[in-house]
Amino acid sequence: MGVDIDPQRIQESQANARTAGVENRVKFIQQDAMTVDVSPRHGRHPVSAAGLNRRLRGNLTRELKPGSRIVSHAFDMDEWEPLKVEHFTDSGGMTRTLYLWKADGTARP
Repeated sequence: MGVDIDPQRIQESQANARTAGVENRVKFIQQDAMTVDVSPRHGRHPVSAAGLNRRLRGNLTRELKPGSRIVSHAFDMDEWEPLKVEHFTDSGGMTRTLYLWKADGTARP
C-alpha cells in the first residue's frame, strides 16, 4: 500500500505499477499518511519527508501486524536500523534509495 497526499504522485505510482506488471499486487491511496489506518495491511510504504517518517513510527508499530514490511523511499527512520538498504538507478538515470524494516509487534515512539 502506498499513501500520498498528492494526486499526481498517486497517478505516477499507478502507472509505474502497471509498467512493472504488479498493479494487482499494490494499492495506492490519496490521503494524509498521518491519518490512514494501516492495521488491516501487511506492509506500508511511507513515501514522505524525513520528519514525517519520524512522526509515523508510533502509528506503524502500533497498527501493523508482526512481520509486516515497512518500506521507505529516500528517507530513513532516524535511529531505527533498517534490515536492508538498497541503492539503484531508475530508468531516468536518477539514483534512488529504498529502506526496509519489519514490524515486530512492539509499540515504539
